[in-house]
This record gives sequence, C-alpha cells and structure tokens, in this order.
Amino acid sequence: MSYHNLEFTIHNLITMQHPENDDIYKGLTVNAGIEQPSMINPYMKPKKRKRLFTPAEYVEGIVKGDITMLSRAVTLVESLLPEHQAIAQEVIEKCLPHTGQSVRIGISGVPGAGKSTSIDAFGLHVLERYGGKLAVLAIDPSSEKTKGSILGDKTRMEKLSVHPDAFIRPSPSAGSLGGVARKTRETIVLCEAAGFDKIFVETVGVGQSETAVHSMVDFFLLIQLAGTGDELQGIKRGIMEMADGIVINKADGDNAERAELAASHFRNALHLFPAPESGWTPQVLTYSGFYGLRIDQVWTMVFDYVDFVKKNGYFDHRRNEQAKYWMYESINEALRDSFYHNPTIASLLTCKERQVLDGELTSFVAARQLLDVYFKG
Repeated sequence: MSYHNLEFTIHNLITMQHPENDDIYKGLTVNAGIEQPSMINPYMKPKKRKRLFTPAEYVEGIVKGDITMLSRAVTLVESLLPEHQAIAQEVIEKCLPHTGQSVRIGISGVPGAGKSTSIDAFGLHVLERYGGKLAVLAIDPSSEKTKGSILGDKTRMEKLSVHPDAFIRPSPSAGSLGGVARKTRETIVLCEAAGFDKIFVETVGVGQSETAVHSMVDFFLLIQLAGTGDELQGIKRGIMEMADGIVINKADGDNAERAELAASHFRNALHLFPAPESGWTPQVLTYSGFYGLRIDQVWTMVFDYVDFVKKNGYFDHRRNEQAKYWMYESINEALRDSFYHNPTIASLLTCKERQVLDGELTSFVAARQLLDVYFKG
C-alpha cells in the first residue's frame, strides 16, 4: 500500500466518513444512514424464575384443589434435583392423611388398541354418570433426543383435556420404568389429596410396565383388538392373568362379529388360569371407544368389581400389599442409587468392566468384588 493510500485510509477511519463524500467525489453524496436498533427487545421483561413454595404452602394448595399447585408439586416429584426431591417427599408425607378415598384403575393394551381414545370416552362417561373428579396419569413414551414426554396421549384426549373436572398428566418414561412407576404412585397420592376420587393410570404398552401399574391400582383393565393374533400372545405374556377385566375395542360395523369371536376366545382362555385371589371372575366385554358403544357396560363391570372386593375385604388387602411392595421397591431403589453414586465404586466400575470384557473375571465375580468393596466401605 502506498503512503498516499495509507494516509487516505487513516483519514477515513478518523473522520468516520464514507470515502465517496471526499472532495474528490464532488456531486456524489452518501448519507450516513440510520442508527441500527439493539438486538435486544427493550420491551421484553426478564423472565422470572418460579419460586419454590414451602411444603406447607404446597399441601394447603393441593388440599384446596388448586390444580396449579398440584401440577407444580408433581413437577417436584418428577425432578431429579435433590432439593426438589426433599420438598416433594415432605409434601407427600403431609398429604397422606387426605388420601385413600379414590378408585384407582389401570388401563393397558397393545399399541394401537385405542387406549387414549377409550380413556377419553371412559372419562367423560364416568364424570357424567358418577360425578366427582378424574385424574389421568399416562406413562408417555419419551423422545429419544430430549428424554421429554412426547405428550401424544394428551392431544388424543380432546374432550377430557378441556373438562373442568379432569386432570391429565403424562409422565415421560425416559427409559427408566422403575423410576416412573414410583413417581406415578407418588402422583396418585397428591391427586387423591387434591380431591380426585377416580384415577386412571395408562401404561406405555404391554410388558414390564403392566406389572408396575398392577401394583398401584385397584382394577386392571386390559384393552384388546380382534383379529390381531394377540389372543395367544396375551396368554404367553401372562398379562391376562393380571387382568380383572378384558374389553375388546372397535366392536363396530363389520368388525363387530370378529370382536365377539375374539371375546369368546378370551373367555375360554381365562378358564385355563387359576381362580383370582380376589374371588372375582374376570369378564370379557366388547365396546367401541370411537363411537361410544357399550361404554356403560364396561363401567358397570368395573364398579361391580369394586363393590365385590370391598365387601369381601380384598380391596383393603390389596392396598396393604401394594403399600408393602412399594416400601421394598423404595429400599431397592435407594440401595441401587447409593451403590452407583459411591465414589469408590464409580472409580472401580470401569476397571472391573474391562476385566470382564477381557475375560479376566466372570460377571458374577466382578459383581461380588464390587459389592464387597461397597459393604466394607
């Protein structure tokens, strides 16, 4: 760069003028333009962090039936932060005296069986026929990327989601069924304290989740479809053994006859199982969730069952067994968390894992060595 050009450039930088405005370009003028606005919206107010209420404030709001306070308390239950968990457990403990007055119903079935559509129809029928308040706790599949709830169930329950006496809360499974099951049970306690006398617990599909849900409900309803070849699979998985009632969905139009045939197959299959401890004989019914056909028969069966087991004492017996089950489950979960969060164990895990993969140790010996270190520590 020549001395003249350098001087010219420095002159422009100092005066902050366009070179086109120099005297050598007479007749040509370029305006300086307008000042650019800030990238930050001056009208935007800073977002306030939601404050944590005291356990007493949460309990007071929940007992009064404040849905906002209930939702916040459930969020604390689902949180992984230790400070949130401490508050949640205290809230649950203080809510216990206000619980136990609901009917808990587990609803399961194969994907595509129409669980969400059925729950929408079931919920409206129950609220209109029997009154009260209904909570729907749906264990929702999680996004693989965000681990958050997909919330598909809530969008499919179009009528219930806007009903003033209904509360729908999906819980993301996030790949940890045990943790979600425990949190769902704790959420049941909060919903009962808030005055919800009917609680539906919908599972993510069929398999291990059914066992967890069966351990927290009074009546387990299995939704099936006709002509899917699932009749024998249901027997193999043992799901039918847990069911207090089986209903065949989509029994309408041309499918009505197939649904009745499937129902007869299920009735025959139920005779192969031992008599339930409750003394109740599980029934098999057909209905249509989409068209709202024979919904009343399904709920007559459910409440007949509740009356039956309350009279023979099995209702309280099952509740007591469930409480005991969850005590042991809580112990198991606490021990597991303590083990994996132990600093010594955390430092040894990778080493032991490598020894197992290299064939130096068997899985059982490695596990025993780690447990020995944990218990001696």
